[in-house]
Parts: sequence; structure tokens; C-alpha cells
Amino acid sequence: MTETHIAPLAQTDLAELQNVVSATGLFPVEMLPEMTAAAFAGEDPALWLVAHIEGAAVGFAYTVPEDFADGTWNMLALAVAPRLQGRGVGAALVAATENKLREDGQRILIVDTSGMDAFARTRVFYAQCGYDREARIRDFWAEGDDKVTFRKAL
Repeated sequence: MTETHIAPLAQTDLAELQNVVSATGLFPVEMLPEMTAAAFAGEDPALWLVAHIEGAAVGFAYTVPEDFADGTWNMLALAVAPRLQGRGVGAALVAATENKLREDGQRILIVDTSGMDAFARTRVFYAQCGYDREARIRDFWAEGDDKVTFRKAL
């Protein structure tokens, strides 16, 4: 595989990232322009990093500061084109996010996922990236769908 290059989100990435969101089903693709608008306007402290391979946007990480917490951030979305999953792109995005937050003097990065069997690979992924399973809130997302929170000190 060609080298993965991580860069801040650019307006030119949006069309390709909409394809990633659509292919992964992470959230409704219509939400992406609204989610990124404040970042492009410079009105949002969120961190958007994009993975590029051969110039194409193939994944992203979206991370926000936690309200009322000192130096704690939450990675709300991590998506990689399905054809590239399992090839280190997601891990590169996570590492780049951690490095940027660390450089900025932040303390903690958390990530929430589902406790459902369909998300078992996701939970293994975060453990492999050095995250500790910190909490489980039963029935959080829906009846029978627990929220599992992972934490990493930066």
C-alpha cells in the first residue's frame, strides 16, 4: 500500500469524505457539510484530520474538546474507506490525532463505541492502539446497546 499522508481537513476533501461516510454508514452523509462548516469558518475548536493515499481522501478523524473538562478530548468519529480498513489507515489517524493534541498540551483522549457484537473489532482496534476500556453504560445508545468508553492519557 502507498504511504498514508495525514493533513488537516480541506474543502476539497469533502466529496471524497462523503463517499467514505456513505460506504461506512457511520452517520447520514447529509450531516457532513453541516458538521464541517464551523471548522471551515474558524468558529469551531474541533480537530479534523484526513488520511490521503495517492492524493485521495480515504478517511478522517473528528475530535472535539469535552465541555467543562481541562484538556480532555473526545474522538467522535473515525472512518476509513472499507477497502482500506485493516491496513493501518485508522491507526495512523488515531496516532496523528494523539500527537496533535499532545503537542497542544492536552491531557486525555476518549472514544465511545457500542458494546454490540458488531463492534467487537472496533473495541479490539482501540485496545491495540493503547486505549484502556474505562467505562460501560448499559443501554446507552438503545435498549441492549451499551456505550463502551475507552481512554488514553496523552
